[in-house]
Amino acid sequence: MEVVHIRDALKMSSRLSGESDTPGLDLQVLLGSIIGKNRSWVLAHPEAELNCLQLQQLEKSIHRLEAGEPLAYLTGQREFYGLDFVITPAVLVPRPETELLVEKALDWLKQQARRVSCADVGTGSGCIAVTLAALAGDAVLAATDRSREALVVARQNARRHRVEGRILFIQGCLMEALGPGFDLICANLPYIPRGDLDSLAVSFWEPRQALDGGDDGLAWLCKLLEDAPRLLVPRGLMLLEIEARQAAAVTRLAQEQFPAAEIRVFQDLAGLDRLIQIQR
Repeated sequence: MEVVHIRDALKMSSRLSGESDTPGLDLQVLLGSIIGKNRSWVLAHPEAELNCLQLQQLEKSIHRLEAGEPLAYLTGQREFYGLDFVITPAVLVPRPETELLVEKALDWLKQQARRVSCADVGTGSGCIAVTLAALAGDAVLAATDRSREALVVARQNARRHRVEGRILFIQGCLMEALGPGFDLICANLPYIPRGDLDSLAVSFWEPRQALDGGDDGLAWLCKLLEDAPRLLVPRGLMLLEIEARQAAAVTRLAQEQFPAAEIRVFQDLAGLDRLIQIQR
Protein backbone atom coordinates (compact mmCIF):
# COMPACT_ATOMS: atom_id res chain seq x y z
CA MET A 1 0.00 0.00 0.00
CA GLU A 2 1.26 3.45 -0.91
CA VAL A 3 2.61 5.46 2.03
CA VAL A 4 0.57 8.60 2.78
CA HIS A 5 2.16 11.41 4.75
CA ILE A 6 0.40 14.24 6.54
CA ARG A 7 1.47 16.63 3.76
CA ASP A 8 -0.39 14.40 1.27
CA ALA A 9 -3.48 14.11 3.44
CA LEU A 10 -3.71 17.88 3.85
CA LYS A 11 -4.16 18.22 0.08
CA MET A 12 -7.53 16.49 0.50
CA SER A 13 -8.89 19.77 1.88
CA SER A 14 -9.92 20.67 -1.69
CA ARG A 15 -12.76 18.17 -1.30
CA LEU A 16 -14.26 20.32 1.46
CA SER A 17 -14.23 23.65 -0.37
CA GLY A 18 -17.90 23.33 -1.26
CA GLU A 19 -18.99 22.78 2.35
CA SER A 20 -16.65 24.99 4.33
CA ASP A 21 -15.19 28.48 4.23
CA THR A 22 -12.08 27.12 5.95
CA PRO A 23 -11.39 23.72 4.33
CA GLY A 24 -7.67 23.73 5.14
CA LEU A 25 -8.22 24.53 8.80
CA ASP A 26 -11.00 21.95 9.05
CA LEU A 27 -8.80 19.18 7.65
CA GLN A 28 -5.96 20.11 10.02
CA VAL A 29 -8.32 19.85 12.99
CA LEU A 30 -9.79 16.59 11.69
CA LEU A 31 -6.37 15.02 11.16
CA GLY A 32 -5.30 16.06 14.64
CA SER A 33 -8.36 14.41 16.12
CA ILE A 34 -7.76 11.18 14.20
CA ILE A 35 -4.08 10.83 15.14
CA GLY A 36 -4.50 12.13 18.69
CA LYS A 37 -2.46 15.32 18.25
CA ASN A 38 -3.29 19.01 18.17
CA ARG A 39 -3.40 21.12 15.03
CA SER A 40 0.02 22.68 15.72
CA TRP A 41 1.61 19.23 15.80
CA VAL A 42 -0.02 18.33 12.49
CA LEU A 43 1.42 21.42 10.82
CA ALA A 44 4.85 20.84 12.36
CA HIS A 45 5.12 17.20 11.19
CA PRO A 46 4.20 17.06 7.48
CA GLU A 47 6.50 14.05 7.06
CA ALA A 48 4.59 11.86 9.58
CA GLU A 49 2.96 8.77 8.06
CA LEU A 50 -0.67 7.75 8.48
CA ASN A 51 -1.41 4.08 9.15
CA CYS A 52 -4.17 2.12 7.44
CA LEU A 53 -6.72 2.62 10.20
CA GLN A 54 -6.09 6.36 10.28
CA LEU A 55 -6.46 6.58 6.50
CA GLN A 56 -9.75 4.70 6.60
CA GLN A 57 -11.05 6.95 9.36
CA LEU A 58 -9.94 10.05 7.45
CA GLU A 59 -11.74 8.94 4.30
CA LYS A 60 -14.97 8.18 6.21
CA SER A 61 -14.80 11.50 8.04
CA ILE A 62 -14.27 13.48 4.83
CA HIS A 63 -17.33 11.78 3.33
CA ARG A 64 -19.36 12.91 6.38
CA LEU A 65 -18.05 16.47 6.06
CA GLU A 66 -18.85 16.46 2.33
CA ALA A 67 -22.42 15.53 3.29
CA GLY A 68 -22.60 18.63 5.52
CA GLU A 69 -22.12 17.14 8.98
CA PRO A 70 -20.49 19.66 11.35
CA LEU A 71 -16.82 19.08 12.06
CA ALA A 72 -17.43 19.37 15.81
CA TYR A 73 -19.66 16.28 15.75
CA LEU A 74 -16.84 14.28 14.18
CA THR A 75 -14.10 15.47 16.53
CA GLY A 76 -16.34 15.70 19.61
CA GLN A 77 -15.09 19.15 20.53
CA ARG A 78 -15.06 22.81 19.57
CA GLU A 79 -13.05 25.82 20.66
CA PHE A 80 -15.03 28.75 22.04
CA TYR A 81 -13.54 31.93 23.49
CA GLY A 82 -10.17 30.18 23.76
CA LEU A 83 -11.53 27.18 25.69
CA ASP A 84 -12.16 23.63 24.42
CA PHE A 85 -15.70 22.27 24.79
CA VAL A 86 -17.14 18.78 24.48
CA ILE A 87 -19.72 18.79 21.69
CA THR A 88 -22.24 16.10 20.73
CA PRO A 89 -25.27 16.07 18.39
CA ALA A 90 -27.41 16.82 21.48
CA VAL A 91 -26.28 20.46 21.38
CA LEU A 92 -25.72 23.24 18.90
CA VAL A 93 -22.17 23.80 17.75
CA PRO A 94 -20.96 27.05 19.41
CA ARG A 95 -20.59 29.89 16.91
CA PRO A 96 -18.00 32.68 16.87
CA GLU A 97 -20.86 35.23 16.87
CA THR A 98 -21.82 34.17 20.39
CA GLU A 99 -18.40 35.26 21.63
CA LEU A 100 -19.70 38.84 21.34
CA LEU A 101 -22.24 38.10 24.09
CA VAL A 102 -19.53 36.60 26.30
CA GLU A 103 -17.23 39.56 25.67
CA LYS A 104 -19.89 42.06 26.76
CA ALA A 105 -20.79 39.94 29.79
CA LEU A 106 -17.17 39.67 30.92
CA ASP A 107 -16.60 43.41 30.45
CA TRP A 108 -19.58 44.14 32.70
CA LEU A 109 -18.71 41.50 35.31
CA LYS A 110 -15.18 42.85 35.69
CA GLN A 111 -16.62 46.24 36.65
CA GLN A 112 -18.67 44.84 39.53
CA ALA A 113 -17.31 45.36 43.04
CA ARG A 114 -19.31 42.52 44.60
CA ARG A 115 -20.11 38.90 43.90
CA VAL A 116 -22.89 38.72 41.34
CA SER A 117 -25.49 36.15 40.33
CA CYS A 118 -25.82 35.24 36.65
CA ALA A 119 -28.19 33.12 34.56
CA ASP A 120 -27.50 31.46 31.22
CA VAL A 121 -30.86 30.63 29.67
CA GLY A 122 -30.88 27.81 27.11
CA THR A 123 -27.33 26.82 27.98
CA GLY A 124 -26.91 24.00 25.44
CA SER A 125 -23.26 22.92 25.60
CA GLY A 126 -22.74 25.32 28.49
CA CYS A 127 -20.28 27.40 26.48
CA ILE A 128 -21.57 30.72 27.83
CA ALA A 129 -22.00 29.69 31.48
CA VAL A 130 -18.73 27.75 31.66
CA THR A 131 -16.72 30.52 29.99
CA LEU A 132 -18.13 33.13 32.37
CA ALA A 133 -17.46 30.92 35.38
CA ALA A 134 -13.91 30.19 34.21
CA LEU A 135 -12.99 33.78 33.39
CA ALA A 136 -15.14 35.99 35.64
CA GLY A 137 -13.70 35.50 39.10
CA ASP A 138 -16.22 34.45 41.72
CA ALA A 139 -19.51 34.95 39.86
CA VAL A 140 -22.10 32.25 40.57
CA LEU A 141 -24.34 30.98 37.79
CA ALA A 142 -27.54 29.14 37.06
CA ALA A 143 -27.79 27.45 33.66
CA THR A 144 -31.12 26.18 32.31
CA ASP A 145 -32.14 24.07 29.34
CA ARG A 146 -35.19 22.08 28.28
CA SER A 147 -33.01 19.21 27.09
CA ARG A 148 -31.71 16.68 29.60
CA GLU A 149 -29.18 15.48 27.01
CA ALA A 150 -27.84 19.02 26.56
CA LEU A 151 -27.39 19.41 30.31
CA VAL A 152 -25.32 16.22 30.39
CA VAL A 153 -22.92 17.84 27.90
CA ALA A 154 -22.93 21.16 29.78
CA ARG A 155 -22.01 19.41 33.04
CA GLN A 156 -19.16 17.62 31.26
CA ASN A 157 -17.82 20.97 30.14
CA ALA A 158 -18.15 22.45 33.62
CA ARG A 159 -16.11 19.54 35.00
CA ARG A 160 -13.55 19.88 32.21
CA HIS A 161 -12.91 23.49 33.20
CA ARG A 162 -13.26 22.86 36.95
CA VAL A 163 -16.19 25.21 37.53
CA GLU A 164 -18.94 22.67 38.29
CA GLY A 165 -19.15 23.92 41.87
CA ARG A 166 -20.18 27.41 40.71
CA ILE A 167 -22.88 26.52 38.19
CA LEU A 168 -26.33 25.21 39.11
CA PHE A 169 -27.73 23.26 36.15
CA ILE A 170 -31.52 23.12 35.95
CA GLN A 171 -33.74 21.33 33.45
CA GLY A 172 -36.73 23.49 32.63
CA CYS A 173 -38.29 26.01 30.29
CA LEU A 174 -36.44 29.33 30.29
CA MET A 175 -36.30 30.70 33.87
CA GLU A 176 -39.61 29.36 35.16
CA ALA A 177 -37.86 27.33 37.87
CA LEU A 178 -35.80 30.29 39.10
CA GLY A 179 -36.64 33.09 41.49
CA PRO A 180 -35.77 36.79 41.25
CA GLY A 181 -32.43 38.38 42.08
CA PHE A 182 -30.19 37.97 39.02
CA ASP A 183 -27.63 40.65 38.25
CA LEU A 184 -26.91 39.34 34.77
CA ILE A 185 -29.09 37.30 32.41
CA CYS A 186 -27.59 35.90 29.20
CA ALA A 187 -29.55 34.04 26.55
CA ASN A 188 -28.82 32.54 23.16
CA LEU A 189 -32.30 31.14 22.52
CA PRO A 190 -33.77 29.59 19.35
CA TYR A 191 -34.40 32.52 17.00
CA ILE A 192 -34.73 31.11 13.48
CA PRO A 193 -38.24 31.54 12.02
CA ARG A 194 -39.83 28.10 11.64
CA GLY A 195 -40.52 28.61 7.95
CA ASP A 196 -36.81 29.11 7.27
CA LEU A 197 -35.61 25.92 8.95
CA ASP A 198 -36.16 23.44 6.14
CA SER A 199 -34.03 25.51 3.78
CA LEU A 200 -31.08 25.60 6.18
CA ALA A 201 -28.57 22.75 6.27
CA VAL A 202 -28.00 23.37 9.96
CA SER A 203 -31.47 22.09 10.78
CA PHE A 204 -30.66 18.68 9.29
CA TRP A 205 -27.70 18.06 11.60
CA GLU A 206 -28.20 20.13 14.75
CA PRO A 207 -31.06 19.80 17.28
CA ARG A 208 -34.14 21.41 15.79
CA GLN A 209 -35.60 22.48 19.13
CA ALA A 210 -32.47 24.57 19.72
CA LEU A 211 -33.09 26.42 16.43
CA ASP A 212 -36.87 26.79 16.10
CA GLY A 213 -37.94 30.26 17.22
CA GLY A 214 -41.60 29.88 16.27
CA ASP A 215 -43.42 31.47 13.37
CA ASP A 216 -41.50 34.77 13.51
CA GLY A 217 -38.39 33.60 15.33
CA LEU A 218 -39.30 35.65 18.39
CA ALA A 219 -41.39 33.21 20.43
CA TRP A 220 -38.76 32.33 23.03
CA LEU A 221 -37.24 35.80 23.20
CA CYS A 222 -40.70 37.29 23.79
CA LYS A 223 -41.49 34.78 26.53
CA LEU A 224 -38.21 35.42 28.32
CA LEU A 225 -38.61 39.20 28.12
CA GLU A 226 -42.12 38.98 29.58
CA ASP A 227 -40.69 37.19 32.62
CA ALA A 228 -37.53 39.31 32.88
CA PRO A 229 -38.84 42.18 35.06
CA ARG A 230 -39.45 39.62 37.83
CA LEU A 231 -35.94 38.23 37.54
CA LEU A 232 -33.51 41.06 36.86
CA VAL A 233 -32.40 43.27 39.75
CA PRO A 234 -32.32 47.08 39.50
CA ARG A 235 -29.23 48.14 37.50
CA GLY A 236 -28.93 44.57 36.26
CA LEU A 237 -27.89 43.66 32.72
CA MET A 238 -29.54 41.42 30.13
CA LEU A 239 -27.81 40.19 26.96
CA LEU A 240 -29.78 38.52 24.16
CA GLU A 241 -28.33 37.05 20.98
CA ILE A 242 -30.62 37.67 18.00
CA GLU A 243 -31.00 36.89 14.32
CA ALA A 244 -29.70 39.77 12.21
CA ARG A 245 -33.17 40.92 11.08
CA GLN A 246 -34.68 41.02 14.58
CA ALA A 247 -33.02 44.06 16.18
CA ALA A 248 -35.96 46.46 15.80
CA ALA A 249 -38.56 43.92 16.93
CA VAL A 250 -36.59 42.76 19.98
CA THR A 251 -35.79 46.34 20.92
CA ARG A 252 -39.55 47.12 20.94
CA LEU A 253 -40.26 44.07 23.08
CA ALA A 254 -37.53 45.09 25.51
CA GLN A 255 -38.84 48.66 25.73
CA GLU A 256 -42.31 47.36 26.61
CA GLN A 257 -40.93 45.43 29.58
CA PHE A 258 -38.20 47.89 30.59
CA PRO A 259 -39.41 51.36 29.55
CA ALA A 260 -36.70 53.12 31.58
CA ALA A 261 -33.82 50.88 30.51
CA GLU A 262 -30.92 51.75 28.23
CA ILE A 263 -31.17 49.42 25.24
CA ARG A 264 -28.34 49.02 22.74
CA VAL A 265 -27.76 46.90 19.64
CA PHE A 266 -24.31 45.51 18.88
CA GLN A 267 -23.01 44.11 15.60
CA ASP A 268 -20.89 40.99 15.11
CA LEU A 269 -17.64 40.89 13.12
CA ALA A 270 -19.62 40.58 9.89
CA GLY A 271 -21.38 43.87 10.68
CA LEU A 272 -24.74 42.17 11.33
CA ASP A 273 -27.00 43.03 14.27
CA ARG A 274 -26.33 40.22 16.74
CA LEU A 275 -26.79 41.32 20.33
CA ILE A 276 -29.35 43.28 22.34
CA GLN A 277 -28.10 44.76 25.61
CA ILE A 278 -30.64 45.88 28.21
CA GLN A 279 -29.23 47.90 31.11
CA ARG A 280 -31.97 48.17 33.71
